[in-house]
Amino acid sequence: MRFLSPSTLQEALEAKAEHPGAVPITGGTDVMVELNFDKHRPEVLLDLTRIPELTHWETTDDGHTRLGAAVPYTRVIAELPTLAPALAKASRTVASPQIRNRGTVGGNLGGASPAGDTHPPLLATDATIELASTRGRRRVKARDFYLSFRTTARQDDELITAILLPTPTGPQHFAKIGTRNAMVIAVTSFALALNGRDRTVGTGIGSAGPTPLRAEAAEDFLTHEIDWDAPGLLPETTVRRFGELVAAAARPIDDQRGSAAYRRHALSVMARRTLTWSITDYRKETAPCA
Repeated sequence: MRFLSPSTLQEALEAKAEHPGAVPITGGTDVMVELNFDKHRPEVLLDLTRIPELTHWETTDDGHTRLGAAVPYTRVIAELPTLAPALAKASRTVASPQIRNRGTVGGNLGGASPAGDTHPPLLATDATIELASTRGRRRVKARDFYLSFRTTARQDDELITAILLPTPTGPQHFAKIGTRNAMVIAVTSFALALNGRDRTVGTGIGSAGPTPLRAEAAEDFLTHEIDWDAPGLLPETTVRRFGELVAAAARPIDDQRGSAAYRRHALSVMARRTLTWSITDYRKETAPCA
């Protein structure tokens, strides 16, 4: 196995073009597990930890936060709780402090496990994935990034360089069900984002299908049920219906972590909870000043 450690993004892109099968590594929290258990042994490992561009985040002129793919979860939690609330909340649930110090959103995207904690917030907030190669850069919406089980829109010669997160214009929440509170893979998870500017709703479902999913029917339903000008508490029938539509959007299986039926039930509960939290927050945000 060869180990390449470029110091610039251009060098990394040239290495990826020359070795399309090279596996990028930053935190190594997934890659090293696969190596240690001999599940995957690539011919080339491409170390990206020395590339400064990937380890920074910044706000852009077009109203986004550009998050470098190698920014660790710990920094997302500490530095982006207002610019990326749902992502920061999801990052807080990842494994242990040691893993959060090393693991990255870019690595979560690269592995593309449907149980990855950061995928639901990226879908709910309509994030965009930036991909780069020696051919240039392109952007792919998170909703178009996940193609099938652990397969994404990234081409073999491309690297994930950044995630573009829209500036929040409403509450964002994330909920996760696991067999315990720490060091656990999600049985299922859910993210909800209210966009007060465009008057839209975003959702993201994790670990309940071959890929991370959106609950589009639930989004459309809730968009028309909220009084965006003067939000009030929603009727119980509306909250329950939203939970039902979220559960219906899932495509879960039975496995060692939980049954398909339990996952659907848990999603319905989390959808109702996050909706209640979000509406409460939105009422506070839009309440007239005394």
